Amino acid sequence: MNRVNRIVSLGLGVALAFVAGRVQALPGQTPDEAQTWIQANPTLRPEPGEKLLIRRSATPAQRFIFRSSLLQAGRASTGPTGGVIRTEEISLFDMLNGITPYRLEESLRSIYGVNVYQDYNRARIIYAYPDQVRWNQAINQNTPLLAAIQGQVRQGDRYAYWLEIARRQDGYAYTGRATVFLKSDLPKLMSELQNR
Repeated sequence: MNRVNRIVSLGLGVALAFVAGRVQALPGQTPDEAQTWIQANPTLRPEPGEKLLIRRSATPAQRFIFRSSLLQAGRASTGPTGGVIRTEEISLFDMLNGITPYRLEESLRSIYGVNVYQDYNRARIIYAYPDQVRWNQAINQNTPLLAAIQGQVRQGDRYAYWLEIARRQDGYAYTGRATVFLKSDLPKLMSELQNR
């Protein structure tokens, strides 16, 4: 019986690895494709019943949310979605260890793998707030940022990326998010960010 369990487990593991390698829950794909990828993703490890929204909480002071959405990045708006995933967002909340740009980037790499991470790394920065110098220093030194809300929008070959970190008045950053979205939605997000 033990040998049978190992063979079944090995077969299931190979099948999941094959599905995870073939299907990517990336913006532009259908909700069904996203659900298949999420179910097979070893980093996300969804609970029964979780489909396009994954929530984890190690303690009340540490939370993780992954969300695939038909809506565009930025403010919610009405209009056709095309029936495809337009935005995927990773949200981190950690009062114990804090959030840095490096940690958000590592979350992207861990969930999406090398191809999307490389697209992010090669992506052109098209907007940064409040300024790019402080953002680069924070990434290079793996330290917190120096503004209440700081963000960056990048345009890659495949996707667009939006990272944002918020902090308390004392400067401690404990919440941040990394968003992967369709490049066609960049004008809407840029308009919203520049008109804040």
